[in-house]
Amino acid sequence: MEREEEMQPYLSVIIPAYNEAERIGKTLAAVYAYLTQQSFTWELLIVLDGCTDHTGDVVRAFAENKVNIRWINRQENRGKGYTVRQGIRAAKGEIRLFTDADNSTDMSHFDQMKPLFDRGESVIICSRDSKDAADARQSTPQPFHKRLMGDAGNLFIQAIAVPGIWDTQCGFKAFRAKAASDIFAVAQINGWLFDIEALALARYFGYKINILGANWVDEPHTHVTFSGYIKSLIEALKVRWNLWTGAYGRQHAALNETQPSRANQT
Repeated sequence: MEREEEMQPYLSVIIPAYNEAERIGKTLAAVYAYLTQQSFTWELLIVLDGCTDHTGDVVRAFAENKVNIRWINRQENRGKGYTVRQGIRAAKGEIRLFTDADNSTDMSHFDQMKPLFDRGESVIICSRDSKDAADARQSTPQPFHKRLMGDAGNLFIQAIAVPGIWDTQCGFKAFRAKAASDIFAVAQINGWLFDIEALALARYFGYKINILGANWVDEPHTHVTFSGYIKSLIEALKVRWNLWTGAYGRQHAALNETQPSRANQT
């Protein structure tokens, strides 16, 4: 067992979860079924974000007598961005993918990602918007007023932080280990709009962002409020400010300066 833990799996799948007792069992079953059919090595890592329901019990029951599943049960609620960041940094895979606990984007989308990673790409995301990828699909189109509000907000996000990407929030993104380390070591946004920062940082560090179309199945219990849209605009401004002021660069340089000293101690 110890030797298996020391081996680097090809793929780490990270699932952040906050009070997902009603949904996560079905998602874990679908993800595990996909992974066990693959020829590559893998691990499944669930990060519990200070849950107050029985999500932890569901995860423990599912993981019993199964291999390559581990979880982090953090007692304090810190937000989706913090939770994904913790999972990405704790993961061991050469490729590190996070996906939502509602399973809106099926794991089979990784079939399209793998050939791109195998040829050397470092950052690949899925999009629900046909302006990003012609084959993007949504099982239930959003009402017109939500599409209008979302597009208006996204145009602002593009202008401020991530130009050219129409869907920054699809919860199915994957990173090569080096890119994940660069991006998530300096990321700061703890809330659910951390995606904007991650994509902006990918470009800041010179990584090309490859976009694939998602076949997105809407989960009826997942809703974005008007205040959520407003918050996304504020978070985008924070990202732009950090880029303008060089905050990310200074933090990255400081981390790089500490690495040699740590290496000398091993």
